[in-house]
Amino acid sequence: MIDLEEMARGADEYRSIYTTGVLRRQAARVVAATGLVTAAWLLLIISPSLLHAAGHDAAAGSVFGFFGYICHQIPERSFYAFGHQFGVCSRCFAVYAGLFAAVVAYPLWRSVENIEPLPRIWLLLSAVPMAIDWALTVFGIWENNFLSRTLTGLILGFACGTYIIPALVEITRNFRSPVRSADA
Repeated sequence: MIDLEEMARGADEYRSIYTTGVLRRQAARVVAATGLVTAAWLLLIISPSLLHAAGHDAAAGSVFGFFGYICHQIPERSFYAFGHQFGVCSRCFAVYAGLFAAVVAYPLWRSVENIEPLPRIWLLLSAVPMAIDWALTVFGIWENNFLSRTLTGLILGFACGTYIIPALVEITRNFRSPVRSADA
């Protein structure tokens, strides 16, 4: 089948079917690896709860202490499992969960080999709800709550994921060019 988009580009921009397939597989591996890393990070975040529940209090304390460098860990602003606090607060957890959700959902709405980023305004706009939530609390207009912190974290995390995937795919392409000498 003839790819009209491919034909519309100049000869200097031509990519063979082989190269297109290699780029697609390479991008899919980047998305899969990113999904595994973000899933492992989420597991690490919930591991203090799981480790405490399993009776490994020293290990749970070490992991929890590590996350203390990243998050304030205020107990009333955190998720719990088995009666023990996650390694980060609800907002931080939601940012990472949103990032994971974006990695999983990304191939469903956009081609993984497409490295063109979305307009940056969307990334900026995704931070606005969190900024409003924070500012309203700081200025005493209203006290943010568990739900608002979680939702604003999810929004920002998901948006970040949609920018990180194309960037990682492009970085991978720059380090590992799949082009054969016949395509060059």
